[in-house]
Amino acid sequence: MLLPKDQLTICFAHVAYQLRNRFLALDTGIASFEVRDPAALEQRIGEADVLVVSGLWRNDLLPRAKRLRFIQSIGAGTDQFAREALARHRVRLASARGVNARAVAEHVMALILALARRLPEARDNQAKRVWRGMIGDLARREDELGGKTLLIVGLGQIGGRLAQLAKAFDMRVIGIRRDPRAGAGHADAVHGMAELKALLPQADFVALTCPLTAETEKLVDADALARMKPSAYLVNAARGRVVDEPALIAALERHQIKGAALDVTVEEPLPAASPLWAMEHVLITPHTAGETGRYEDNVLTIMQENLARLWRGETELMNQVV
Repeated sequence: MLLPKDQLTICFAHVAYQLRNRFLALDTGIASFEVRDPAALEQRIGEADVLVVSGLWRNDLLPRAKRLRFIQSIGAGTDQFAREALARHRVRLASARGVNARAVAEHVMALILALARRLPEARDNQAKRVWRGMIGDLARREDELGGKTLLIVGLGQIGGRLAQLAKAFDMRVIGIRRDPRAGAGHADAVHGMAELKALLPQADFVALTCPLTAETEKLVDADALARMKPSAYLVNAARGRVVDEPALIAALERHQIKGAALDVTVEEPLPAASPLWAMEHVLITPHTAGETGRYEDNVLTIMQENLARLWRGETELMNQVV
């Protein structure tokens, strides 16, 4: 059972987000504190009844969290949480799925546009004070999106919004989702996960917006990359481990595909020694697809709804995981 409001303490744990400041502005009267690093979280985890956290979480904190009853994840992904261990400790968990769906979809669309319009090259030329001349080679010119095929792997809230944006650019959109019976939404067609490799040769852009699961880990492997067009781009805004990163690096080094835009990598931050940094046909953003000025308020809305359900004795949480 969750303690009453006047006895509850919430811990907000994030290296940068202004969650507690936004929470205090709501004037709820609920006690709270903020930690910014793993050491501080480890020291104070025992004070928290509710924990709002994402990247700072470690499963070995559970034995110290004697009061903890509910974790509100700050992110949509929850693969860092040991679900069985949480259940044993009677700790509920909810994700922030959907909290940044529009932001991630817009970021992916921006990456697709940047690749098509060769914006990274333009920025590099600007830094070198180079005014590029006209190009005769059609393969090296900027391109239009109209008529191009976008294959979206993961047609949930993010993928569905991305499909809507892509259609505004007159793209042909094919969606892949775990259960095609859930519908195509704004996509022109929808298929099951098992059909991915058969569909890859059709795609000019392959966008990954799926969750990381046992089924999707290394979903894009050497075989999948070999099935893509040499003129195709891979855009990953899912999780780094959805892609077999060594296989991707090898494919990019051989120019087996035209390029990639990566918001996520297997190891984050991406190690300085990674070959990906130096590849001109790779665009990297540091896991910022979900960043938005509205993020904190959106997370708090989900958290407050879940607290209300727990106080009412309801068993089903919004975005329930455990």
